[in-house]
Amino acid sequence: MTYATKHPISRYPAPTAEGLPDDIKEKALAIQEKIGFVPNVFLALAHRPDEFRAFFAYHDILMEKDSGISKADREMIVVATSADNGCQYCVVAHGAILRIRARNPLLADQVAINYRKADITLRQMAMLDFALKVSNDSKSICDEDFGVLHGHGFSDDDIWDIAAITGFFGLSNRMASFASMRPNEEFFSMGR
Repeated sequence: MTYATKHPISRYPAPTAEGLPDDIKEKALAIQEKIGFVPNVFLALAHRPDEFRAFFAYHDILMEKDSGISKADREMIVVATSADNGCQYCVVAHGAILRIRARNPLLADQVAINYRKADITLRQMAMLDFALKVSNDSKSICDEDFGVLHGHGFSDDDIWDIAAITGFFGLSNRMASFASMRPNEEFFSMGR
């Protein structure tokens, strides 16, 4: 594995390849084989292996399962809420994934800057409106919010998924920002 970078990837020391526990090393090698590099979040979070394992277990459940929300739409939730939270790492990394999953080189930038002006469907707009409400004002969520989403074809499980993704990435955004995680340079050109 190659982890060369000109800048530190985090305020905290990232372990070397040799220092990774076997299960984490295996996960890092698998992602490297798939995309050509190890995302810095893997190394930054490997600083605390038990938390790494818990983080990625929940991440994978939310982002990879079969759901009424497409994988591209899930990434769109991450980009919109991460932009609102000011998380550079997640906007850049998940913006790259959104470009690939949506097969649209413009969409991630539109969503990150102002999803309300992005070229998205009314269903996606309702989804992102709800995600931002979960992120910024969850105490005011009411039955009317569910009614709007039901009107766009979202099930109660889909609504749970929107909220869970938003909540999970609220944690991720804050950890990435506080630790000063640096996005890999490779993310910037992916899917363009």
